[in-house]
Amino acid sequence: MSQTMIKHEIPRKEFLSPGHLACPGCGGSIAMRTVLKGLGEDTMVVLPACCWSIIAGPWPQSSLKVPLYHTAFETGGAVASGIKAALEVRGNHETTVMAWAGDGGTFDIGLQALSGAAERNEDIIYCCYDNEAYMNTGVQRSSSTPAGAWTTTTPSDHPESHPKKDILSIIAAHRVPYAATASVAYPQDLLQKVRRAKSIRGTKFIHILSPCPPGWKHPDESTVDLARQAVQSRLFPLVEVENGQTWRFTMDHEGYPIAPYIKAQGRFRQLSNQQIEDIQQQINERWTVWENRVKYGT
Repeated sequence: MSQTMIKHEIPRKEFLSPGHLACPGCGGSIAMRTVLKGLGEDTMVVLPACCWSIIAGPWPQSSLKVPLYHTAFETGGAVASGIKAALEVRGNHETTVMAWAGDGGTFDIGLQALSGAAERNEDIIYCCYDNEAYMNTGVQRSSSTPAGAWTTTTPSDHPESHPKKDILSIIAAHRVPYAATASVAYPQDLLQKVRRAKSIRGTKFIHILSPCPPGWKHPDESTVDLARQAVQSRLFPLVEVENGQTWRFTMDHEGYPIAPYIKAQGRFRQLSNQQIEDIQQQINERWTVWENRVKYGT
């Protein structure tokens, strides 16, 4: 695909103002900017506690050019459901309501409200920008933190020992109409998934890998490259799931070695070559599971 074609595929209109409070190289800000381009101005954002509670700016100001509702850490799915119900009572069936939460507010603290919304098939979009730890409060581990990673609560001599929670499978098990993974390194793929989610009635879930320079300990300018390596190494496959049963890849995954991705991040500095080889083996085994899902729907 030519660069000219790519340029014209991404809308020029911006719904995220400059001067927001994100760190340089923040994957979460790239994700928000792209998603809002796909949703458009008739959108309301529900924002539970996370980095974006700060990035958006203090009340009553906001860097978003759409209505924004700040809410408690654990309530993203519930509040988005309530706002959508209120709009429909008023006869508004068109406005998109999007809950926007980090991995802490999705994998952990907000999972109960998200599960309830998914079980009821509420007509909302829930986006998780995943930076793999509680970054806003000082880089504490979450259940999204990958095995082997440093955080302030899993220091170098005791790094994270548990594998990352498979949140997509958890949400897909609710048989929601649409669920997908996405990456800030592939904006066209992300935009396509956002637009598709907007066109479907019911609960839609998009899991967006969003590297964090301070938490991952990588240079600001490496964010997009690392996000791309995560996909190309098959660590973070790009997929979509319909009704919890039909799985498909939305990108070719070359299967590059994981070592360059790991060695580019200071949070993995304590890992030995053997430990990196073990992670590679885990990725290879996990990839077989992904392939079976796509082939057999299981």
